[in-house]
Amino acid sequence: MANRSLWAWGTVDRFPDDAARRRLAGMARMLTGGVEATLLPLPRDEDARVPEPRVAAPASLAAMASAEPRDRALHAHGRAYPDLVRGFRGDFAAAPDVVLRPASAAGVAACLDWCSAAHVACVPFGGGTSVVGGVEVAADRRGAFAGVASLDLERLDTLHEVDAASLAVRAGAGFRGPALERALGEHGLTLRHYPQSFEHSTLGGWIATRAGGHFATGPTHIDDFVESITAVTPRGVVSTRRLPASGAGPAPERLWIGSEGALGVITEAWMRVQHKPRFRASASVKFKTTLAGAMAARALVQAGLRPANCRLLDPAECLLHQVALDGTAVLLVAFESVDHDQGPALARALELVRDHGGAVASGPTIVTEGDEAGGAGEAGTWKKAFVDAPYLQSALVSIGVMADTFETACTWDRFDAFHAAVTTAAQDALRRTVGGGLVACRFTHVYPDGPAPYYTFIGPARVGDELAVWREVKGAVSEALHAAGGTITHHHAVGRTHRPWYDRERPALFGDVLRAAKQTLDPAGILNPGVLVD
Repeated sequence: MANRSLWAWGTVDRFPDDAARRRLAGMARMLTGGVEATLLPLPRDEDARVPEPRVAAPASLAAMASAEPRDRALHAHGRAYPDLVRGFRGDFAAAPDVVLRPASAAGVAACLDWCSAAHVACVPFGGGTSVVGGVEVAADRRGAFAGVASLDLERLDTLHEVDAASLAVRAGAGFRGPALERALGEHGLTLRHYPQSFEHSTLGGWIATRAGGHFATGPTHIDDFVESITAVTPRGVVSTRRLPASGAGPAPERLWIGSEGALGVITEAWMRVQHKPRFRASASVKFKTTLAGAMAARALVQAGLRPANCRLLDPAECLLHQVALDGTAVLLVAFESVDHDQGPALARALELVRDHGGAVASGPTIVTEGDEAGGAGEAGTWKKAFVDAPYLQSALVSIGVMADTFETACTWDRFDAFHAAVTTAAQDALRRTVGGGLVACRFTHVYPDGPAPYYTFIGPARVGDELAVWREVKGAVSEALHAAGGTITHHHAVGRTHRPWYDRERPALFGDVLRAAKQTLDPAGILNPGVLVD
């Protein structure tokens, strides 16, 4: 993590220079209704305020422990908007007292034994990319513990086994996305799971948060790829059986998929993989309205077509990322396969979208033998914007602009009213707090029974009062999501940010079941306290 920014997304060398920030300020002025953005002085690492540690690791863990201030600061926050703001201010009050880096499941068990006995809160840490407050103990809970340990799993990054016959691999939870794909690529394989945080997030983090990948249909959530898991809990180790499917009661691994570190530490998993796709076909289609594009996306997925990409961008999203500037909505459609030409599938898809008023803007593009489709036109512009978006958010913070996202899923029958209610709530909250701003929407995933809309809101920040404004906007849109029948999160996880709405979304009796599981697996209550359940 030597080159990681202490406060911003990603690496220090990727942060925009002052000339780029000035250009960004001009764009922000247009997006936020003419409000002048200001280049704020960038923070210096030496000005970071990191509290003195309250507790130290015992001698038995000294070889894997670090109390170095910068290391602790790097484990203080995730990378949500409030995290960026606090980091920009040099506020690292949430820093753990010690960072532990075990290199094996036995090392993880030793860390949990110490934390349980010493009543030290233990927060599992993958890539530190949480955008929902998933990697820090809330200020009002820290005093209940003797200290806080961040359990960094980066050393658990070994590809242990490859089962070519079953297309499955056993991999350590600490693998970051690029390293995992390189290791699989040596065997001609891929996991085909690319969340926006892919560059820095980890396999264990994806499983613990039920992460969603880039692809729109088919296997999308990490759930679809998990064959079995191994998790270390304060009560012992759990390893589930490798099976393609089973009807033997509730699947045990499902208890840890999405558990966010509250029920144990995932140390490795058997994952379903596939051969690298060789055949691709893509096109981009414009619609006069977002709703027309949504109905076309519904027709595609309900027709049994399974496009790898079926990403709808509303006019504001197109404007934000310079995909289209003519007020249209754009649907990006792509297919891929290991063994056969995808031209016929794309041709049928384009017939369907034309029936819904779509006009092909670019393509069709047909490529074979592993060439990447979508490098030009609207799809190419969007692909670059998708990768750069987290860096853009950090840069916006540095010029006094508020920018954040929220995502959800709903059924098709309610999408029109749902989208109107949620967009109105976001726009009203921005007008009420900062005088206005931009609200944009895209589909990240589509299912036969509904889409997963992903919203971005941008507005001028009230410098010095950014967090209060953000809380009001975030609260308003979260209430709107809940009232309109959507989920509080489709793939960003619950963490601490979404917890109040998650408590209302899940059945009350299921909350009791989770509490019972927590008590059984973590009697001392030291694992990531405050997420999912008390």
